Amino acid sequence: MSKMKTHSSAKKRFKITAKGRVKSKKAFTSHMMMNKPKSMKRKARGLSTICEADERIVLRNFLPYSRKKQNSKPYNKGEK
Repeated sequence: MSKMKTHSSAKKRFKITAKGRVKSKKAFTSHMMMNKPKSMKRKARGLSTICEADERIVLRNFLPYSRKKQNSKPYNKGEK
């Protein structure tokens, strides 16, 4: 099977956390900021995680190689 391509725009817009969650920038912060209340601009600073439904879409379709592997059983060194 051929390799899947990662969407270039998704690489720039999303970051994956250590636990496999998806972080992104808040919306409505690109232009016409003088018409938006100060509280809205303050709340839109920084990155936040997106909801699980959207997260699933992003990871499956846009960033296929960023998904965490789901292990059924964790590996223990001492076990035989």
